[in-house]
This record gives sequence, C-alpha cells and structure tokens, in this order.
Amino acid sequence: MIIEQPARFLRWLYPHAIWRMDRHERAVYLTFDDGPIPEATPFILDVLERFGARATFFMVGDNAQKYPHLLAEVRRRGHRIGNHTFNHIGGFRWKSWNYLANVKQAGELLRTDLFRPPRGWMRPMQYKVLRHCGYRVIMWDVVTRDYSRLLTAEDVLHNVKRYTRPGSIITFHDSLKSIDKLKHILPLALQWLTEQGYEFRTIE
Repeated sequence: MIIEQPARFLRWLYPHAIWRMDRHERAVYLTFDDGPIPEATPFILDVLERFGARATFFMVGDNAQKYPHLLAEVRRRGHRIGNHTFNHIGGFRWKSWNYLANVKQAGELLRTDLFRPPRGWMRPMQYKVLRHCGYRVIMWDVVTRDYSRLLTAEDVLHNVKRYTRPGSIITFHDSLKSIDKLKHILPLALQWLTEQGYEFRTIE
C-alpha cells in the first residue's frame, strides 16, 4: 500500500500539491503519464471515448514534440494536458536550474499550468519555484503500477479496485512498459468504475 497510495511524509514534503480531489463527490480523475506515443496513446484515447471519459495526460515534452499529431488529438478529444518535464528527468538527480529549464522547455510546447514530477520526487527548491511560476503540482491518490514487470494485468486491475475512493487521482501510463497490461485491463477498470457509480473528470 505504501507504493499504491502515497506515504504521509510525501504529503508533508509537498504540502500544497494536490493528491486527491473532493472526497465528498463520487468522481475519479484518470491520469496518464509519460506519453504520448503511437504504440499506446491512440488505444487509450479510444477506450476513454468508448466510456465517455475524460482524463489528464502528463506528457513528456520530447514525446509531444516527436508526435505533435498525438498532442493535438488528445486536446481535440477534450482531455487535459500536464507537464511531465521535457526528458522525464528526476529532480534529485539534476541541479535545480537544469531541472527547471527542462520543465520550462516542455512548458513552451505543452502550454499548461499542471505539473507532475517524474517518479513523484523533486527537490524542495524546485517545488517552490514551480509553484511560484504558477504551476499546480498534481500528484496522485492511486498508483496502479501498470509499469511494473512484477505485476500481472490482473494485479493492476486489483489495485484499481482496492484503492480507488471518491476523489481519487488514479495514475496509469501511456508507455511501452504499460500498454500490454492496459490493453487487457483498461476497459475492465473503466467498466468497474462506471458500475461503482463514479464520474470521470479532468483536473480543472
């Protein structure tokens, strides 16, 4: 559970980040990290459309630059865009000015006020500067772990069913590591969420 849902010390480390939306409304907020890529994003978009669901895509700027038609298609279908750095870099491995420059490079392409740090980590100074620059830092309430080689597709679906609650921000990935599992379980997950009475919303 310490992986699937954020630990308390992380919430303390980034006190103004958004980890969960309104817990009093029966809604969930689907998010997809690391894309867009042609091997995964079109499939995800089609599944979302089948269920009338909107999501927020935290994009790697380099991928969006390589596949501008996918960036445009995500927007055309009514989904939100978030910044996930230009090269999917970790804040602790980079000096702050390099990290912030990488976020800015992605921001010039993606034009969004939403930001999610890769792997959920960044230096406190980076966090403060990004908030000062007008970014809303969006974390998560549920990590499905669809990227993990140690989990089966059924395990990922189990994580959705076990940990989702009203207001959950649920993190999937439109990546090569995740797509084989998502092709099996993403429709099942959305079907289950629908049957539980959840509304799908984007982070506005």
